[in-house]
Amino acid sequence: MNINKVWAIYFSPVGNTEKIICAIADSIGEILDVKVKKLDYTLPVAREDKKSFSKSDLVIWGTPVYAGRIPNKLLPHVQNNFTGNDALAVPVVVFGNRSFDDALVELQNVLENDGFHTIGGAGFVAQHAFSDILSVGRPDKSDMDKVQEFSERISEKIKGMEDIPQPIYLKGNHPPKEYYTPKGLDGKPAVFLKAKPKTNLEKCNNCGICVSNCPMGSINKENPSEITGVCIKCHACIKKCGQKAKFFDDEAFISHKLMLERDFIPRKEPELFI
Repeated sequence: MNINKVWAIYFSPVGNTEKIICAIADSIGEILDVKVKKLDYTLPVAREDKKSFSKSDLVIWGTPVYAGRIPNKLLPHVQNNFTGNDALAVPVVVFGNRSFDDALVELQNVLENDGFHTIGGAGFVAQHAFSDILSVGRPDKSDMDKVQEFSERISEKIKGMEDIPQPIYLKGNHPPKEYYTPKGLDGKPAVFLKAKPKTNLEKCNNCGICVSNCPMGSINKENPSEITGVCIKCHACIKKCGQKAKFFDDEAFISHKLMLERDFIPRKEPELFI
């Protein structure tokens, strides 16, 4: 199969998905000796245009897992603003050591519907956005070794391809089922959809980093302590605040975070599908 360009495409509020997707794309680009381009649709300004690809493109597409699926507020953008035109695609999801549930299958289905042909897929682990201890430091060296292995195997598969294959079978329900229901320490559903980050006004210096890094554009530029729109709990504002001024204090959210830290500490490993 003739590939002229590799694309790294990703939504990555805290940077872990970007690290994994770019590493895969860069490695494949080096092996196949082709150019690599990056398309980061994390911020609202990057979601204003539509993009078309060609049959000679290979797209490595990455997203974090939210409640076992693709982040639902970003789903319409992925569904409506990309045209594959028979380009090859590799869906990759990044999860916080619990499970990727049906996110990988969902991403595959969207890409196939957009006109891409999925030839592989993977679920990689990264530090959970909610926590400072759950899968801390990941992706680590072992994870990145798996990234390299995955890249090499995808490259070899492409070299041996003469025709476009049938979509690869990926782990998950076909079609995807309901979203994962977050639970608290008591095992009951934890409802925190309306929870929004708070600001420690003594620590905040109004630098604007949280404003410029919010994927939903929901933080007031004039008053960064005010959330004016939807919060998807991505934690970009918390992780990227140099003053550590942002935090969540919602009881249901905290209970869910503590449950994750209690029940999902044993190390999960990446899963590769080629």
